Amino acid sequence: MPRRARLRLANSPLHLIQRGNKRGVCFFAADDYAFYLHHLESLVAKFGCAVHAYMLMTNHVHLLRSPRATDGASLLMKHLGQRYVQYVNRTHGRSGTLWEGRFRSSLVQTEGYLLRCYRYIEMNPVRAGMAAHPAGYRWSSFRANARGMPDSLLTPHPQYLALGRDAAARMAAYLDLFNGALDRAQLAEIRFAVNAGYALGGERFRKEVEAITGRRAGRGDPGL
Repeated sequence: MPRRARLRLANSPLHLIQRGNKRGVCFFAADDYAFYLHHLESLVAKFGCAVHAYMLMTNHVHLLRSPRATDGASLLMKHLGQRYVQYVNRTHGRSGTLWEGRFRSSLVQTEGYLLRCYRYIEMNPVRAGMAAHPAGYRWSSFRANARGMPDSLLTPHPQYLALGRDAAARMAAYLDLFNGALDRAQLAEIRFAVNAGYALGGERFRKEVEAITGRRAGRGDPGL
């Protein structure tokens, strides 16, 4: 059966996940994380993708970004994946597949869902028991978004900028979002959307995506 084509829209936020093959490790040392982020930043500029949030876990990656062109995200991940696999194989004396096939992704509705997706991404190490608080995990955008730590990889989304009149107010409002955890239904909705390749948002948003792309954007929607 052919793979279902991804939903892609220029300038629309996209949450994507790339996992290690068979959920295996894809970052083996601190230098590996640093290499990945360095080359991600260089390719973001090349392919015109604004990164809003990220999380590098031991065996998978989360990115939240907005590509200027419809194929920007795919081209970036292709080149980044190739560079990183070559580096890992050379550095760690390994061979074979590192990634679990192609990355998974979902378009994200800005209103009501985008900041929820920020939280989902940056809370990953807490849910995994790797940190008591997202600030305690190094390979994440949290300390930049919530604490103002410089991070040249990130481009704040307008929805994030709207949290406050200045940087201090925005960071305080953003940090407040993490006082309560996402409930099970919200977690399930985000996970389902990104794993199935559907749009994360309300019914109206999904219908708009379907009208533009000509593809099904959610479970239970009419086949297109």
